[in-house]
Amino acid sequence: MEDRIQKLVEWLQMKVKEANANGLIVGISGGIDSAVVTHLIKRACPESSVGVIMPCKSNPKDQEDAMRVVESCGIDHYVVNLTETHQTLFSAIEQQLKDGGTWNEEKAKLGDANTRARLRMTTLYAVGNNFNYLVVGTDNAAEWHTGYFTKYGDGGVDLVPLVHFTKGEVREMAKVLGVPDEVIHKAPSAGLWEGQTDENEMGTTYAMIDKYLKGEEIPAQDRQIIEKMHARSEHKRSLAAAPPKF
Repeated sequence: MEDRIQKLVEWLQMKVKEANANGLIVGISGGIDSAVVTHLIKRACPESSVGVIMPCKSNPKDQEDAMRVVESCGIDHYVVNLTETHQTLFSAIEQQLKDGGTWNEEKAKLGDANTRARLRMTTLYAVGNNFNYLVVGTDNAAEWHTGYFTKYGDGGVDLVPLVHFTKGEVREMAKVLGVPDEVIHKAPSAGLWEGQTDENEMGTTYAMIDKYLKGEEIPAQDRQIIEKMHARSEHKRSLAAAPPKF
């Protein structure tokens, strides 16, 4: 794993050079994937990397874990609280749609959550522009394959270093890098609403998705869920669709 980590570090350094950028930036959520990326970019650009913690109606424990990640690798960091910004924006949208009689309460929860993710993306690019840093994403192979990310939210990044690593491999990498144990062993969650966990929302487990990606046998029900998620999210892995030239 140390060899694979070193190759990732070299790849990140190469992408910075190719883009004529000055360094790398990542959003630190307090989860294992962002923790691993934080350690990777600190290794790749020791003097020109930064992490941004962006609470937004978040569980305070997530910010505590994010700070543990910062302390574990010594990366420069900023905290930008987006709660008030999100409240202002989403409340305005809600009021306008309610006034027009078109508000869909059933869709509101997901719309609220995706807006948080997109505000975080906007924040990362704003800070990244200040330093001329590339924005580094945190999606692993399981999330990328199933589309378990917000389009133009946490999927709106310049680089995706973990996209070929299963969740199990990310966990192994975290141990080698020195990510805090509390972060390694916490239940995966996008932190989008209280009690939300990735696996409950997906209806399958990362262990099952990892097995599927390795070509191993898994129960038919899990296979069906994974393949349905992959097909439904194809648009997330592509640029905006364009017609042929007429």
